[in-house]
Order: sequence, then structure tokens, then C-alpha cells
Amino acid sequence: MSVDFKHYQHHLQQLVALPSVSCAVPEWDMSNRAVIDYLANCFADLGFNTKVMPLEQTDKANLIATLGSGDGGLVLAGHSDTVPYDANRWQTDPFILTEKDGKLYGLGATDMKGFFPVIIEAVKPYLSHTFRHPLVVLATADEESSMSGARALARTGIPGATPRYAVIGEPTNLVPIRAHKGIMMEAIRVQGHSGHSSNPALGKNALEAMNLVMTELMQLRGELQLKYRDPAFAVQTPTLNLGCIHGGDGANRICGSCELHFDLRLLPGMDNDELRSIIRQRLRPIAERSGTDIILSSLFEGVDPFGEDEQSELVKACEQLTGNHSDSVAFATEAPFMQQLGMQTLVLGPGSIDQAHQPDEFIPLSQIAPAVNVLRKLIEKFCL
Repeated sequence: MSVDFKHYQHHLQQLVALPSVSCAVPEWDMSNRAVIDYLANCFADLGFNTKVMPLEQTDKANLIATLGSGDGGLVLAGHSDTVPYDANRWQTDPFILTEKDGKLYGLGATDMKGFFPVIIEAVKPYLSHTFRHPLVVLATADEESSMSGARALARTGIPGATPRYAVIGEPTNLVPIRAHKGIMMEAIRVQGHSGHSSNPALGKNALEAMNLVMTELMQLRGELQLKYRDPAFAVQTPTLNLGCIHGGDGANRICGSCELHFDLRLLPGMDNDELRSIIRQRLRPIAERSGTDIILSSLFEGVDPFGEDEQSELVKACEQLTGNHSDSVAFATEAPFMQQLGMQTLVLGPGSIDQAHQPDEFIPLSQIAPAVNVLRKLIEKFCL
């Protein structure tokens, strides 16, 4: 079965031309509805039952497109948004799909609007077939910022379907990814009391208390790295990075407040909420000794670590179809939310993460046909 590259490029051209940046900075954030509406029309034209799910945020939505009915089946999932961009660093217009040297350039071409035309091409030969188990296409909102789209699906489920397998088409160079680290981004605020620096008794120095906080965090980091290790990852231990700190307003004033931002990357088997609880417990004695208020808060909700059994049916099928052994990555995806719905889950798609979030982002044409063929075999195995 062949791949219609002209139709593939047409759909990707239309998707790239529809801006859908998601960002925690309000000035950059924008709606994804144009992309969702375009995809809804595409899959409806193919005979899918389409449902647009508005989210709580204004002008944000998920798409659920279903072909067939019943239990089990396959989910093919991707996010509809992109990261912000700097047009001055692009050699071409980021919103005009440009072919050059066997590559298609455009914002989101590989991360990950390019996956949806792959799905369209993959399903075309089977539109007249009877599906024993449904094929469900998910297009989510805000993966690049809050992951609110995937969180909403994890809460509500997929209406009318209980799929058993899920493939998320993030760019992996068609290497099956069965594990990735979780991520937490946290803030610690120390509230002391300012005063004249000539007399330390006049205040409570928040910077000095924060020094104790950072020492405690580094101690915790060392303990976690001794306790947890996974040789499947390039960085085999959990990491904790002290990212930025702000506090005080002058050398001659006792620092009244200080704030630290840090991130943690957890291995599969670790729990974000449990770690937050441990950190709070370890901050409490510092607050008591220093006479300050110390508050831990999350900069965003975080993403749990992801791990799929290496012997699972989905992992084995994708290894066989791609000829690549499954692997792990450091970047986070929506996979944990798919797992919360009870599905065997894998991350697998065309393109490289090295091109994601970069000027002149591209997807190589050489990976389109292999990706289409892998999806066709998965549809045959799990749906027909």
C-alpha cells in the first residue's frame, strides 16, 4: 500500500499555517481551536465520529475521533499545540511549510502536527473494512504548557470507548519509547522580616534560611540518587536542579523574603506527590529554627514518570514492526495520562526530538512512509 505524499503535505501545510502556541506566559498563549476544527473536519470526512471537547480555558479544546465501536482497540494520540517561536531566527516563515533537501520545515512539523497526516494516510486503506475494535484519534490541547488537555481526558475518560492500547506520536525517530522521567517544577518562598543590617536582631534573614533550604535539598538529592537508579536512562538517577533564586533588595538590609525555583526529574516508580510531602516535612524544622515562614508551591501540576512493561504486547509489537528495541527518554509526554485510562501505552513517531523547540524545525520525508506503514500494521493488529 502506497502513501500519498501530496495529500500528506497538503494536510501538514494547512496545520502548520494555523498558529496554536500554548505557553504559561499569557502574551504568547493562544487558542488551538482552528487546528482542532480542521482535524475534526478531516476525520469526519473519513467517516469518523468526531467530538470536540471544550476545556475550561477560553478557546481550548480536545478532539476525540472514533472509527468503529465496542471494547478494546487502539488510540493514536498527539497534541495540537506548539511552543512559542522567534521568527527572526528562522530561515523560512515558520507558518509556511517549506520543502528543502528531503525535509519539511515549519513550526510544529515534527512536534507534533506532522503525526496527524500520518494517521490520515494510515487509515485510508481500511475505511471500507469492518472494525472489530475501535480506532480512536486524540488531539489534545496545551501539552507544551500545562497538559490541561490530557489531564481533562484522564478525568473524564474517552466517551463511548475503552481502548486497550495507546500510541503517542511524539518524535522518536520511530524508536518505541516505553519509559520517561517525570517532572516537577516547584517554588519555595521564605518569608522573614527585614531590618537594618547593623543589628541582626532587628529581623529574620530569609536568605540565610534559604541557604539552609538549599543545603537540605542537595542532601535530599544525594539520598534519592543513592536510593533510585535505572540503567535504562542515559542519566540513571533522579535529578534536582536549583534553577533560579531571587531575594533581598540591598546589601545593608536584612533580607525579608527570598524565593527559589527548582525542578526534579523522577524515575518510573517514584511519585510526585509523595516527594512533595517529603520536602515539606524536611522544610518544617528549618522554618522553626529560623523563625521564618517557608512555603512550598508548584509552578505547574507536574507530570508523573512513565513506564510500560517491556514484555507488554504493545511494546513487543512496536519493536517487531520498527525493528528497533524500545528505549527511554528524558523528556516528558502525555503517556502517564493515557496509562491512567487503563491502556498499555507507548511513545512512537516520525522525526527527531532534536528538531523540536528549535528554529527551522523539520520532519524528514524519509520517515513518513515507514511511520504510515507501522500505524497500518497496528490498526490491522488491534482494530481489524
